[in-house]
Amino acid sequence: MALPTALKTLDGAPLSPETLENKVVLFVNVASKCGLTPQYSGLVALDQEYGDRGLVIVGVPCNQFGAQEPGTPDEIKDFTKTKYDVDFTLLEKQDVNGANRSPLYQFLVGNGPDIAWNFGKFLVGRDGEVIERFEPQTAPDDANLKAAIEKALG
Repeated sequence: MALPTALKTLDGAPLSPETLENKVVLFVNVASKCGLTPQYSGLVALDQEYGDRGLVIVGVPCNQFGAQEPGTPDEIKDFTKTKYDVDFTLLEKQDVNGANRSPLYQFLVGNGPDIAWNFGKFLVGRDGEVIERFEPQTAPDDANLKAAIEKALG
């Protein structure tokens, strides 16, 4: 199974395949009303630190955990920009678990266990294959996560 190419941004527009092509991508299921929401700050810092070297951060809003992402696309965009100055890509809201799991998360999770909570992270290499999965409690500045990003970037 390959990384799906028919992804849509938070505003419903198709995500250009060139956005992810030959990039290292960190997919993160995000939520605005979670105890882990402050991880947005760390994700912005990762984007600033590694973006020029080929890392793309992709936030995937999900309302499956405690209904902690109830907002509309405009509300999500406004919250993330105003509170955390997010300018990395946000996709449309998706289910990451269950019968309606999105094609993206079908690919990312594969045969692995369900996503445990908001802010689960998947590092995908330039070849479009999942390199490593990090649990929600793994902060964006975690040494193991940063080492995996460094290695993937080469």
